[in-house]
Amino acid sequence: MAPVRRIPHPPAGVGGVGGIGRTGAHRQPHRPQTSARRRAVNHKEWRFKALTDIWTGDADRRADRLIPTGLLGSIRWWFEVLVRGLGGKACDPSEKDVRCPDKQGHHCVVCELFGCTGWARKFRMMVLDNQGGVIQKQIKANTEFTIRFIPLRPIRDEEWCLLDCTLRLIADYGAIGGKTVFKPSDEQNWQNFLHHKDFGLIQHLSGPGGCSCKGTLDELRAYVAESRWRRDLSDAPFSWASLQNFWCVKGRYLARQDANTSTFNRVIGRPEPKSRSQGGDSWLAGRRAQQNQPAESKKVFSFKHRQEGRCTFGFVKPDTVSFDEIRRRLTRAWSTPAFQFKTAEDILQELCSSQGSNREGGLT
Repeated sequence: MAPVRRIPHPPAGVGGVGGIGRTGAHRQPHRPQTSARRRAVNHKEWRFKALTDIWTGDADRRADRLIPTGLLGSIRWWFEVLVRGLGGKACDPSEKDVRCPDKQGHHCVVCELFGCTGWARKFRMMVLDNQGGVIQKQIKANTEFTIRFIPLRPIRDEEWCLLDCTLRLIADYGAIGGKTVFKPSDEQNWQNFLHHKDFGLIQHLSGPGGCSCKGTLDELRAYVAESRWRRDLSDAPFSWASLQNFWCVKGRYLARQDANTSTFNRVIGRPEPKSRSQGGDSWLAGRRAQQNQPAESKKVFSFKHRQEGRCTFGFVKPDTVSFDEIRRRLTRAWSTPAFQFKTAEDILQELCSSQGSNREGGLT
């Protein structure tokens, strides 16, 4: 997705501090389960391959352990991006002024599935290795893993469908976990430094065969816009985090080339020389935390991965920076217009096609 979250930072990551998403640390009411209920659970699984290391980080910011809530926070963040892109409303439960109320029927479509204060999450999530064991250490590049969702309460077909689309959105167009805000470098002595490495890229291998998504895209839009979901919230500070504002270019990356040249800074609007690169923050560039201002995430993310993970993606903000302006900046940065610039409609059609996941049916 994701970037530091003060505004919905794309996935501490596009899933925790320093990347896209949020830490997902909502405390859920305890819901004891009988063995009979556990046996009746119809869990669903998605398999992935990590193209890079995945950073979730613990309380001491160490990455040697997998923190599942870090992944869950990213998944929720991208779920919000998808819901907004479909025309629905998604609150930010980390912002106290827009917390979903605990009265049933008065929370948003995202909180319905992922939970919020006073409303338990509908599922338990596990991250498993190829032998079915729970992964406890950091997921490293080239590792295959499974994310299992175990229902704790009934989950609607539309919710499974949205979750399936979200996970493939992350794999095909985004990133998961922390440190996804790092930018690549072409400088030989710098490119292997931690802050120039790629994190959070994954490849979708398979999805659950029983994850039915048999409605149309219009029906999914109708579901997220139903009147029962809370809509009387002000989401202006993070409304940019919508698939309608999202763009992606596969196969190309932005980086620093030398002390005076940076295609990344050229696109986000910062001065290119290293000596001046901190002085020209723009909305795309975000900002570091200051005395009276929280940090804001970058809105452009780029990955130099040598294989299928190489990509650049980001968000626009109407009346601030447009898709056409981003295209112009990318064309100047890469000295060519020969790249495929994908936005919401193309991406939705791909995600919501019957070929998207290993399942029957599919949105059309």
